[in-house]
Amino acid sequence: MTHPSMNYEVLTPVNFIKRSTEVYPEKVAVINGNRRFTYREFNARVNRLASALKAKGIGKGDKVAFICPNIPPMLEAHFAVPMIGAVLVSVNIRLSAGEVAYILDHSDSRICFVDNEFASLVENAANDLPGVEAFVNICDAGPDCPLDGPDYEDFLATGAADDFSVEVDDEREVIALNYTSGTTGKPKGVMYHHRGAYLNSLGDCMEMGLKSDSVYLWTLPMFHCNGWCFPWAVTAAGGTHLCLRKVDPEEIVGLLTRENVSHMCAAPIVLIGIVNHPASADLTLNRSLEIAVGGAPPSPAIIAQMEQMGANVNHVYGLTEVYGPYTVCAWHEAWNDLPADERAAIRSRQGVAYTVCQFLDVVDTETMVPVPRDGKTIGEVVMRGNVVMLGYYKDEAATKNAFEGGWFHSGDLAVMHPDNYIQIMDRQKDIIISGGENISTVEIENVLYSHNHILEAAVVATPDEKWGEVPKAFVTLKEGASLTEEEIIAYCKENLARFKAPKYVEFSALPKTSTGKVQKYVLRRKEWEGREKRVN
Repeated sequence: MTHPSMNYEVLTPVNFIKRSTEVYPEKVAVINGNRRFTYREFNARVNRLASALKAKGIGKGDKVAFICPNIPPMLEAHFAVPMIGAVLVSVNIRLSAGEVAYILDHSDSRICFVDNEFASLVENAANDLPGVEAFVNICDAGPDCPLDGPDYEDFLATGAADDFSVEVDDEREVIALNYTSGTTGKPKGVMYHHRGAYLNSLGDCMEMGLKSDSVYLWTLPMFHCNGWCFPWAVTAAGGTHLCLRKVDPEEIVGLLTRENVSHMCAAPIVLIGIVNHPASADLTLNRSLEIAVGGAPPSPAIIAQMEQMGANVNHVYGLTEVYGPYTVCAWHEAWNDLPADERAAIRSRQGVAYTVCQFLDVVDTETMVPVPRDGKTIGEVVMRGNVVMLGYYKDEAATKNAFEGGWFHSGDLAVMHPDNYIQIMDRQKDIIISGGENISTVEIENVLYSHNHILEAAVVATPDEKWGEVPKAFVTLKEGASLTEEEIIAYCKENLARFKAPKYVEFSALPKTSTGKVQKYVLRRKEWEGREKRVN
């Protein structure tokens, strides 16, 4: 009998950095402004962070939170934290202080790394988080370290640069917790495992064509689904990570040519910012640029403008529960000869499963029977396989519901075309995707109902040229009450992350069924049909 190590190795993306360091030790791995780290230096910093965390008593299963933008510490955390068997909790920097406090508490995070620009998210709540034993300041935005704790670089100095052994015994151990609002507005901790992260990283490499000469610009937040697994994917390919602290169209346009960017991921709003910036008028890329776009498909005009620059736009679809992108609109060479409007119609489809994902279908929500491949019959998108979450952290009921029938239920309604490409038709869960951010309508409605002048409220998505779609509130006031649109929006901004607040408010009676249930689909149809009439 052969020894298990002869024909089996635990699949973990942590090992990607070790391989690339051996193959490309002096190649630039990370660029952050004027700072550049080779793979040898990148690996040493990862080892120091892993060693320093271990010395603080962090070990297998412990949660380590990072609140910071797309800078080197966040990249280093994606390797160092799981390297010691701990779990990375990447926190959305756009949330409110209350939401951040909830996530830190619910995730059982023991140590929290905070960029100084976002220290206000935890300063007031620090004393109310007994589970968080220590804070570490990431002073990337300036010298000030406002929290009671060491500076990140000083923390690294307490660790050893020597190669740290990977302490992962089971590839289905949790590698990361990513919080998503879901349909109720209450954040759920989505548990990723090492095996899924490993495979989806390879899927990114395959579907996006990552190679050792690739330069990946970090326009997609790493706190979103661990950056769709690209921290591990780019490293696996031996490519270069080009950090970006803030999405600034002017800076992006400059970096595209200055650093020879070859790959990036983004919401359509980022592409809109690029093509509409004056600096892009005469922009000619030095090399082909592959772009993966999630959320609503970009308009044909935006796609055409990006293509004129030398970019190739790939539409992908997925959810937090499946590690980010699960499908890609895989392109056929024969489609290049189609008229522009037909090409745009094909690009608007969500496509087929990643090679590493494989199991994807559209089924009748009641019977779980696949719908006809006719491009007309609507069903729910379901997935199963290696690139599906383990479940929701400390929420067995939600996990059971999501996995009913042996598939993960996306809650998205779609049709299946005869060529096996899916196309999303509606969002069963009423989630609004605005500029790449998921916004729960129920969460906004709960805030609206907390106002003592509001009798009834419903929130739906309404089209927006800049963000794709934004929240719109329909409100019925209590008798004798008086509120303006501006007052309601301001109230929501005081009680929610600002990007979640409705952009518009309409005062009206709400359409209802005979049982009194609000017919949100009537409101939604009114908004989107109105848009079509305006366009036509």
